[in-house]
Amino acid sequence: MKKHNFSAGPCILPDSVMQQAAAAVQELDNSGLSLIEISHRSPAFIEIMERACQLTLELLDLEGKGYKALFLQGGASTQFLATAYNLLDKKAAYLNTGTWSTKAIKEAKLVGEVVEVASSADANFNYIPKGFDVPSDADYLHITTNNTIFGTQIKNLPQTDSVLVSDSSSDIFSRQLDFSKFGIVYAGAQKNMGPAGTTLVVVKESVLGKVSHKIPSMLDYANHASKDSMFNTPPVFAVYTSMLNLQWLKDLGGIKEIEKRNEAKAALMYGEIDRNPLFKGFAAVEDRSTMNATFTLEQESLKDRFGAMSADAGLNGINGHRSVGGYRASMYNALPIESVQVLVDVMKELERTA
Repeated sequence: MKKHNFSAGPCILPDSVMQQAAAAVQELDNSGLSLIEISHRSPAFIEIMERACQLTLELLDLEGKGYKALFLQGGASTQFLATAYNLLDKKAAYLNTGTWSTKAIKEAKLVGEVVEVASSADANFNYIPKGFDVPSDADYLHITTNNTIFGTQIKNLPQTDSVLVSDSSSDIFSRQLDFSKFGIVYAGAQKNMGPAGTTLVVVKESVLGKVSHKIPSMLDYANHASKDSMFNTPPVFAVYTSMLNLQWLKDLGGIKEIEKRNEAKAALMYGEIDRNPLFKGFAAVEDRSTMNATFTLEQESLKDRFGAMSADAGLNGINGHRSVGGYRASMYNALPIESVQVLVDVMKELERTA
């Protein structure tokens, strides 16, 4: 039985993408070679990389606006340091909304001065701080648009004259935003875009080259931009599968269409959390993530029964992170609403039989 995959990452991918990727591992486009054994310098892979980058900018409405899409390695965790190396000259501002923001702050402090403009640590990151001030002399403001662990999401981008930088690993391509407001957006592929192994970095080229210090070669976005993501050997399979997934999204109707579907899934999930007296949402209502619904079970004595019922229904990956406990339903782009309905039905059945 195919399970309903609510895992926070690696993410669920569309069946058609999985089938195409699997076929390419056997043989890429009747070439007589597997995708994972072709040269990354071959015309076939150069075309794949160019298509992945083009689709990225098209879907984000950034074509012709001075942006470069890069497919790199090292995960979003490497970008914590890379963004600081590329932008931090005097001072950087950070909004701390969870585990990944905290880690980004730690890495940036290795490069220069960091100001934490606001934090929701006082309530275990169950809300998004608002109404904070950004120092006028900050080189950039770093935010995390969606917090996978705590289930919060920034709904309105902060206003700032500084370069806006975002870790959007868990909600990239899931909703409409004015991406031209960002100087840099980065995202590990494995949460909502593709398999683990590549990291998307979308950078406005005009923000680069402003720092006075030297940048390590592998962390220098200008190096990767000048070589079209081939400064070193790229992760061929991860880029190819991400390209397939981006094409799937375009064919579906783009971000506008997937946003409607994601909102419908979130409404169904949160509707049951709020209606069912056995469950309680973790995140502040106004800051709830469309991607990751976090909730707890009010009666600990029902934990084993709920776990058994969930397993019987084929639900996978709903246990919450240890920082929050309880449960987490990650509803990434490719998760069908039918899977959410199965989880909701289990929650209703638990209430009925409790």
